[in-house]
Amino acid sequence: MEYIRVTKENLEKEHICCAISNNRDIQVSSKKAWLADRFDEGLVFLKSAERGKCFIEYIPAENAWNPIDADGYMYIDCLWVSGSFKGHGYSNDLLHACIEDSREKGKKGLCILSTAKKKPFLADPKYLAHKGFSVCDEADNGIQLWYLPFTPGAEMPKFKECARHPHVSGSGYVLFYTSQCPFNAKYVPIVEETAKEHHIEFKAIHIENKEAAQSAPTPITTYALFYNGEYLTNEQMNAAKFLKLIAC
Repeated sequence: MEYIRVTKENLEKEHICCAISNNRDIQVSSKKAWLADRFDEGLVFLKSAERGKCFIEYIPAENAWNPIDADGYMYIDCLWVSGSFKGHGYSNDLLHACIEDSREKGKKGLCILSTAKKKPFLADPKYLAHKGFSVCDEADNGIQLWYLPFTPGAEMPKFKECARHPHVSGSGYVLFYTSQCPFNAKYVPIVEETAKEHHIEFKAIHIENKEAAQSAPTPITTYALFYNGEYLTNEQMNAAKFLKLIAC
C-alpha cells in the first residue's frame, strides 16, 4: 500500500477518505478548512493512495482539540480503516508511521481516546491493547484515555478536570461538536431542524477554537450529546437516529 501525507500544498486535490470527494460538498469543505488551520500546529494526516477509508490523523497533544493534559505526547485524532481495507495490516502501517514520526520529533509517546468496549467512532480497545497501549485515565461516562509511552516511567497523560465528570447545565438536548468530523457540517443542521419540527428542546454548540475545545465539559469534542445535563453519546445522529433516541 502506498501512503500520501496530506499537506496545505496538496489538500485541495486529495480525497480525505472519510467524506465524499466533491470539494463543493459542505462536509468536505468544512473538514478541509479545519485541517488547513491545523497543519501549522503540527497536525499530520496520512492516508492511503487508493481512495477509501484508510488514514491516520494526529497532532501534538498540546494542540489537540480535547481537554487533556499530555504535554510532550502525540495525540491521535483518528485511526480509521474500514470496508475492504480491513484485514490487510494497514492499521499497523499507519500506526507504525505515527510512532516513527513521533519518536523522531522527540515525543514521550502516543495517546488516544477509547472505551472498555468498542463503540462507534472510537478506537478499538482490543487493538490498542494488542499494540501495547494501556488506560491512563477514565472519565465518569466511560470514555478512556489510552497511552503508549516510548520510555519507562514517562508521566501519564490525563483528562483535565472539566472533562472528568461530563455534565452540562440546563434542560433538553445539548450537543457539543467541532468541524473535525466532516459529517457534522451536514447532519447537525438536520438534527437542529428535526428538533425544531418536533418541538424538542435542542441546542448545538459549535466549538470553533482550540481553547474552547480544551476546556469543554466532555472528553470527546467532535460530537458529544447531552440530555438534561447528562452525557448520552458520541455517535453521529441523522434525523431518524435522533428521533429513535428520544423515543427510548
